[in-house]
This record gives sequence, structure tokens and C-alpha cells, in this order.
Amino acid sequence: MNKKELIERVAFDTSYSKATIKIVVESILGTIHDALINEEQVMLPGFGSFSTSVRPARKGHNPQTGKLINLPEKTVVKFKVGAALKRGVAGE
Repeated sequence: MNKKELIERVAFDTSYSKATIKIVVESILGTIHDALINEEQVMLPGFGSFSTSVRPARKGHNPQTGKLINLPEKTVVKFKVGAALKRGVAGE
């Protein structure tokens, strides 16, 4: 499912217009984006939590040449699935 399909499904389920739902979805995604940039954790009980983590610098290799390369420190986004979502996907 992509963002457009998500908007259509939520609009159908709620009877709100697609335009209204698009504004809400984009606002939610923008808020999560901004929180992660500010190193805040976003917790959605039953669904999961988004956070950032610093991946330390490390050595890697170029798969084409096999040469060692230095990979710099990097901030990455992490998602930890919530218990209810995990159980739902597992069919429990």
C-alpha cells in the first residue's frame, strides 16, 4: 500500500474527503519526521516506536573491488514493532 492508497482507504473508512485525509496524513508524517530530526522518540502504543540511533564508524569493503573502505558514523532511523501489531501479523 502506498500513501495514495492509504489516503483512499482512510477516506472510505471515515467518510471524510480524500483532501482532508491527505492533509492529516501529511501532517502526521511531517510531525514524525521533525521529531526524529530532533532526536525525539515517537511511540504509537500497539503499533510501534520510531527512534534514531548513531551507527559508529566502521570498516567495510567495496564488493566490486574487494578493497577496504572507511564507512563514517551515521545516524539511522529505527522502528520497533509494538506487541499488538506483532501478534496481529503473526495471526495470534
